[in-house]
Amino acid sequence: MTVYLDFEKPIAALEARIIELQEAADESEVDVDAEIGKLRDKADKQLKDTYSKLTAWQKTQVARHPERPHFKHFIASMFDDFLPLAGDRAFADDQAILGGLARLNERKVMVIGHEKGDDTQSRLRHNFGMGKPEGYRKAIRLMELADRFSIPVVSLVDTSGAFPGIQAEERGQAEAIARSTEKCLQLGVPMIACIVGEGGSGGAVALAAADRVLMFEHAVYSVISPEGCASILWRTGDKAADAAQAMKMTAEDLKSLGVIDRIVKEPMGGAHRDHGMAAASLGKAIGEELDALSAFSSKELLQQRRAKFLSMGA
Repeated sequence: MTVYLDFEKPIAALEARIIELQEAADESEVDVDAEIGKLRDKADKQLKDTYSKLTAWQKTQVARHPERPHFKHFIASMFDDFLPLAGDRAFADDQAILGGLARLNERKVMVIGHEKGDDTQSRLRHNFGMGKPEGYRKAIRLMELADRFSIPVVSLVDTSGAFPGIQAEERGQAEAIARSTEKCLQLGVPMIACIVGEGGSGGAVALAAADRVLMFEHAVYSVISPEGCASILWRTGDKAADAAQAMKMTAEDLKSLGVIDRIVKEPMGGAHRDHGMAAASLGKAIGEELDALSAFSSKELLQQRRAKFLSMGA
C-alpha cells in the first residue's frame, strides 16, 4: 500500500478513485477503461506538477519517506557479488553503518553506507541509521582496506545524524566522526559519496568528504534538521518549514553553492515510487564519475580533494 505525504492528498484521491473503478469493473464487467485512462492522465499530470515545485520542507518529507530505498535496496539493485565486512575490531559491529566489497558494472568497489531499516524491527536493529563510534571506526577500517588494495570507495549517505546517546559519547563519538572525515580526505583512491535520502550533520559528512558528491534531486543535506534549527532560532518546531527554506538544504541550492557536484534525477514522484529506476540512475552516475576519476593519480586526487573543500565558502 502506497504511503502518501500530506501534500500528495489530491494525487492520493485520484489514485484511490482509479482503484475503485478497477475493482468495480472486475465485479460487474463494465468497461471503464476510458474513464480510468482519463483519471490516470490527470493523476500523472498532478504528480508532475506537484513534484516540479516542491518546497525545501516538502523535499525533506520526501527524503524521509518510509518507502524510500535504503542501503540494502541499492546493494540488491546496483551491485553484484556484495561481500559484507563487519566490525571495528575494537568494540562491536554497528548495524547502522554497513559496508563491504562489491562490483559495480564489473568494477571492484568498497561500498559503505547508512541503513535505516524499513519496519519497526529493522529500524530498531539499525538504530534508524544513526551511526555509533564503532560504526564510523568500521567505515575507517574499510576505507583503509580499500586504499591498501587500490579499490575505489562508494558511500551511500542516509542519516538524520550520528547517534547522540551518552554511551556513544563515552566511546568517543566526536573523535570517531572526525577520524572518519579525515580518512575520506586522506584516501589515495577515488571516492564517490551519494546523498540518497537525508544527509544530516557530522554523521553524514563523515562518509561524504569525497572527490565527487552526488545527490538525489529530492534528498536533503544540512548541518542540522529543520526541526532542530527552528527550535534553536524560534524556540518552536512549528517553524521547521521556514528553517528548511533558509538553510539551503536542497540539491539545487547545494549545487549552486558548490557543496555537491552532481544532481541525480529520481523517478517522477520520488525514488520511493520506483526503487529499480532510482538505483539504475544512481549507478549510471557513479560509474561515469569513477571513469572520470580513474585518469588521476593518487597525488592528483589528494590535491584536487583538498582544493575542493578549502574552496567552499570562499
